[in-house]
Amino acid sequence: MGQETASPESAPAWVVHCPRCATFLRTEMVHDRPRRVCPACHYIHFTDPKVGVGVIVIEDEQLLLVKRAMNPGRGKWSLPAGYLDQGEDPRIAAARETWEETGIEVMVESVVDVFYNAPGTGGASIFIVYRARRVGGTLAAGDDAAEAAFFSPDKLPELAFASTDMAVKQFLGRS
Repeated sequence: MGQETASPESAPAWVVHCPRCATFLRTEMVHDRPRRVCPACHYIHFTDPKVGVGVIVIEDEQLLLVKRAMNPGRGKWSLPAGYLDQGEDPRIAAARETWEETGIEVMVESVVDVFYNAPGTGGASIFIVYRARRVGGTLAAGDDAAEAAFFSPDKLPELAFASTDMAVKQFLGRS
């Protein structure tokens, strides 16, 4: 079964069976959108966006980035970031992801902004970026990062995602 990306005009074809009664789902218009619906129990599948959280850490006027070891964006750089799990506090998730990818412990502070990644561009649909400051740890790549390093704003490497590029430019006043 493929991992199709649903456009706003379509229902996700990979959602085949009803999670309540296992009946085959069909596509119907619900709230002016095609959605997968169970003809037996009337369950409606609402496709939720995937939410990512990340941090901007500046130390000695340099920005912390991680080199991605896996797709999407393998070999390119991004902010320390990851997916938010259901029920998880976004600030705690951002600190956890930073620790897992860089070995650095951070204090998550204010929201920089919330960004949108269009379907098919890789990464989370919604990306919440926080300002954070280092409070401990030793810089070392971990988890799904090939490298972790600080970069001068005028010598940034190729960034992996449009949302990362927008966040960095906005934060650095280049938008």
